[in-house]
Amino acid sequence: MDATLLARIADALDRLAPAPPPMPTLQDADAYVWHPDPPRLAPVLRVSRVAIGLLHGIDRQKRQLLDNTLRFANGHPANNVMLWGARGMGKSSLVKAAHAAANDAAPGSLALIEIHREDIRTLPDLLNLLRPLGRRCLILCDDLSFEKEDADYKALKSVLDGGIEGRPANVLFYATSNRRHLMPRDMIDNERATSINPGEAIEEKVSLSDRFGLWIGFHNCDQDAFHAMVAGYAAQRALPIGRDDLLAQANEWSITRGSRSGRVAWQFIEDLTGRIGAPMAEEAA
Repeated sequence: MDATLLARIADALDRLAPAPPPMPTLQDADAYVWHPDPPRLAPVLRVSRVAIGLLHGIDRQKRQLLDNTLRFANGHPANNVMLWGARGMGKSSLVKAAHAAANDAAPGSLALIEIHREDIRTLPDLLNLLRPLGRRCLILCDDLSFEKEDADYKALKSVLDGGIEGRPANVLFYATSNRRHLMPRDMIDNERATSINPGEAIEEKVSLSDRFGLWIGFHNCDQDAFHAMVAGYAAQRALPIGRDDLLAQANEWSITRGSRSGRVAWQFIEDLTGRIGAPMAEEAA
């Protein structure tokens, strides 16, 4: 077979082979969603979030996360963070609000990248993609948890440990979860009860959460905090309703839901806005 024919075959194979995905530049937006197949970062031009000033009842958590995020955005050492605890108390909302606040302080300093729970095993691939880039990146996995026989936690554990390459200096990982140890209690108890050496058997799984440098806990709010949330949202939307009537309706709404939380407060305001027919104010970024 002559050289000309070999060259033609090689050219044909090159045309048939898919082109490698372009290297992201992270210049199209301040937020992206990670899609692993094919690997790409899809820009999000408008993030669904509320301003950090509208998040009430979590002042200590706001200070902790904002301080950590601002240090990272300014090029200083910072910790991976796990935000855990009560449902609907603003864990993911706080991450998105802190990201916006960091970029308000230093425009374009920080990219927010969302990775879905089912894609957590591809986290090392995402880090390899981000490692050579200059922009600092905050990776968020919302509602992270693991079930029995789920081995994906090993990929996360490797990333948090850093492995032989170490975690990229331009990447930080934030996760939200309703579980402090990222797995159901009955799974941990079962491992303890059926093992020859219970401590060693559960150590690998339970110690996953220990690899987050900063834990931030969220707890159910009391009525005063709930009222502050409702009043803050109502003022931001300039709803034409008196405070007493507003809080009375909010209390009734929370009773029907059986709970008080930031999410319940937001859902009440959405309903109230629709019933009043007031124009919805533009959400503050």
